[in-house]
Amino acid sequence: MSVLNYGVRVNSYGFAILASVSLLALEPALAQGQDAGPVQNGSTTPTVLKPIVIRGARDGRPATATIGQPAAAFSGGQVSTEARLGALGNRPIKDTPFSITAYTAKLIRDQQAQTVADITLNDPSVRADAPPFSERDSFLIRGFPVVNLDIFYDGLPYIANPRRHFLEGIEQVQVLKGPSNFINGGIGRVGGTINLVPKRAADEPLTRLTTGYRSDSQLWTHADVGRRFGESDEWGIRANGSFRGGETSLDHNDTRIGVASLGIDYRGEDFRASLDLSHSTQRLDSPTSLFNSASAGLSAIPRAPNGRINTANPFEYLDSSYNMVAGRLEYDVLDNTTIYAAAGASRYREDFLTSSYTILNSNGDASVAFGYNPQEIIGYSGETGIRSEFETGEIEHKLNASLSVSLNQNHRGYFNPSALGFPTYTTNIYNPIYLPSGSVNTSGLPRSNNLGRFAELLSTSLSLSDTASLFDDRLELTIGGRYQDMRSEGFNTRPSAGPAGFRNYLYQEARFSPAVAATYKLQDNISLYANYVEALTEGAIAPATASNAGQIFPPFVNKQKEVGLKYDTGSTMLTAALFEIRQASGFTTSGVFGVNGLQINRGLELTAYGEPSDGVRLLGGVTFLDAELARTNGGTFNGKRAPGVPEISISLYGEYDLPWVEGLTATGRVVYSGSTYYNQANTQKVDSWTRVDLGARYKFERENGKAVELRANVENVFNEDYWASSARGWLAAGAARTFMVSASFDF
Repeated sequence: MSVLNYGVRVNSYGFAILASVSLLALEPALAQGQDAGPVQNGSTTPTVLKPIVIRGARDGRPATATIGQPAAAFSGGQVSTEARLGALGNRPIKDTPFSITAYTAKLIRDQQAQTVADITLNDPSVRADAPPFSERDSFLIRGFPVVNLDIFYDGLPYIANPRRHFLEGIEQVQVLKGPSNFINGGIGRVGGTINLVPKRAADEPLTRLTTGYRSDSQLWTHADVGRRFGESDEWGIRANGSFRGGETSLDHNDTRIGVASLGIDYRGEDFRASLDLSHSTQRLDSPTSLFNSASAGLSAIPRAPNGRINTANPFEYLDSSYNMVAGRLEYDVLDNTTIYAAAGASRYREDFLTSSYTILNSNGDASVAFGYNPQEIIGYSGETGIRSEFETGEIEHKLNASLSVSLNQNHRGYFNPSALGFPTYTTNIYNPIYLPSGSVNTSGLPRSNNLGRFAELLSTSLSLSDTASLFDDRLELTIGGRYQDMRSEGFNTRPSAGPAGFRNYLYQEARFSPAVAATYKLQDNISLYANYVEALTEGAIAPATASNAGQIFPPFVNKQKEVGLKYDTGSTMLTAALFEIRQASGFTTSGVFGVNGLQINRGLELTAYGEPSDGVRLLGGVTFLDAELARTNGGTFNGKRAPGVPEISISLYGEYDLPWVEGLTATGRVVYSGSTYYNQANTQKVDSWTRVDLGARYKFERENGKAVELRANVENVFNEDYWASSARGWLAAGAARTFMVSASFDF
């Protein structure tokens, strides 16, 4: 008589799963669906076991598959019904015990979004943390910083563009809020994770050409082509290429950006595979700097300058290039079991000369310093795992196990920036002073193609989880965790500190981080969920403007508790989430950066999306956030609000199909961020701001039945002057009024 054991044991880490399922999984196959029953009269009576059942298969693929076409969009077409949860595979959003949104390619086109920061502005819990005309994207998610280096590409860390990933080759932008190490591996960030899902060739052929204009004189051309080949259309190719260039709405700022991507996929009966190639170049003249700041002696932060004003000199520049390759394989060893493997690599190089300012007084006078720091950032990532779905009696299981390895290397030049002899001067943020061309000489300095190691971060982790469905799928309970080994190294790049490449920092820590999550269906369309997640994340690095610049701090252990409600009306999805996240906090005080306390963020998120009535579509919500400092040095700032985090954030986007003209749609968006504090003492306040965007689009078909779409958008209609971000000790001014028009033609 066979015995099936399935249990949970708590160890010193608080969690471990012990599952003995082999007798159920293997013996039915060997016995062709039968097992020995009770002994009767010296013989056995066959007992037919309940067969293994595949749950949720779609598009001819088992539910354990992830490669292929994305799931259908929710009502309104702006958000997907499904999202990829790393090792957990693809899951319906409404049944997922986490807060996640997957923005679609349709929304990207309709809003004429160019970068990840453009599209995530629709989420009230996500705010841009970098100036719009700098070289990078950076974010606050649930009040914690998430830099572009932390963005995932097709579920893999460290291979997306570490500064700014453009959206021409992207099908979905998925935002998962809260610590994500358990789901995605890598290092991640406590606030959340953004995952980019690449485009795949659809069943219908696609040839689309888009041309556009963006103020002041930017021109944009984008080609998107997709085809499937083979007897059963098993092969697919999706190619995207674009170029945009010209002057922006920021004085002296000129951009030249090229993007190319190629996605190849194969879908067989039991085997699926994909290969992605991505390339981009970015040339910026007179870019704004991320590192603009304010003096600690200011009693208040001055009003923001007009978004057209640029303090950067016309001769400042940034040149960057990015190349990436990634592949993914899946094989169905059984109808209910899939093994998979994925790997990717990327290389990013940048050469730049930029300036940053520090505001000195309420009149906007500011001291200017130049920065020169060429970099090369290299990323490698790989994972392999197994996903299986089966039943034990009345309990359905989704078992997942995966091994992930990721490596991020940063290379910098061997020189002392303070010894370069660059000029310093005083300007005014409302009426800038510009130096003559040739004032800064960078000849003979290192370039990004010949640099030494500065930092290296290696993460190896093993994830295991089981999602059990009980009571006729009313309750789903996920128990799992990730054992993570993190190794962080630093290397000298300053002549004054020793020879080049000398290792000056080494930190290694291994830890098991548990995760428990549950979803309970109050009704078929109403779900209550809860989760508790821990995560080990990378320690902070002191910024360039601190006196201890480059110092690397030990990894952080973060914890999140969250409960939420999801209500699917059929045409609208309504969600509510309450959460608390705890993380060690760092800030620059008296010129020295240190990890000197604890930040506790407690919040309430209310969101909605869908098409509540014909021709009316809504997307967005409101986030209330209490970001509190605790355990600060000597208790000086205990109970103070964390710098840069607004108490209220609102993002509301809407569309209305005008009934009197078929194909004509009016669009609008309101973005609001409450006031923040710039410093830990909460004496330097940054005003709240509101931005209004308006637009329209018109869609019709030519005589051959091919679609044409015309779009026009105006961002910041009322030309609001505002500090878009004040987090991490930096000030980022928002963009001025910007006009965008485009026309898309399908052939």
